[in-house]
Amino acid sequence: MSDLSNNRPVRRALISVSDKSGVEEFAARLAALGVELISTGGTAKALRAAGLDIRDVSDVTHFPEIMDGRVKTLHPAVHGGLLADRDKPEHLEAMAAHEIGAIDLLVVNLYPFEKTVASGADDAQCIENIDIGGPAMIRAAAKNHNGVAVITDPQDYSIIDELEKDGGLSQATRQGLAAKAFARTGAYDSAIAAWMAAREGEALPVRLSVAGARQDLLRYG
Repeated sequence: MSDLSNNRPVRRALISVSDKSGVEEFAARLAALGVELISTGGTAKALRAAGLDIRDVSDVTHFPEIMDGRVKTLHPAVHGGLLADRDKPEHLEAMAAHEIGAIDLLVVNLYPFEKTVASGADDAQCIENIDIGGPAMIRAAAKNHNGVAVITDPQDYSIIDELEKDGGLSQATRQGLAAKAFARTGAYDSAIAAWMAAREGEALPVRLSVAGARQDLLRYG
């Protein structure tokens, strides 16, 4: 039997994804659990087309998306909802004073920078595919994994089974998702640094980080 003592419920989720594979089914199952869904741009459009009730992030921030979407989630109403420590009364008081709602689940995968570079796109296209708001939200949610879950990979939509079964997500699940999230943002920044160095004619960036995706676990011997 699962230990439910450290489970955290999910009442509100922010979903903003570049890779939309599987997101409609996942969001529908969240909605069936009574989770309020917040979204941005193309993700909101896709989820509405699937018949889901979606709240625009601009309704939360009371500020429109501007600059071709470069600025949309960089706002205290978003980051306060992700970073507030649910166990600190002063954080809860600040949320109430500034009308900030808690965000319990963040679902973000980043602009496809690596694929854009690999396609041979020009500098302007590559720069537009450097995600800013996504990594900022991911890092905020991952830092606060004691109270927030963060998904950066569609494969992790499987956590919906735990939510449906236990009514919340365990500390172990949240911690594992946070570790994966920081690995993703680290790899993303490494790819950008390498591309920037190449543009300057450097074989390697000033600080070298090597990132890759684990394919399998090998048995000893």
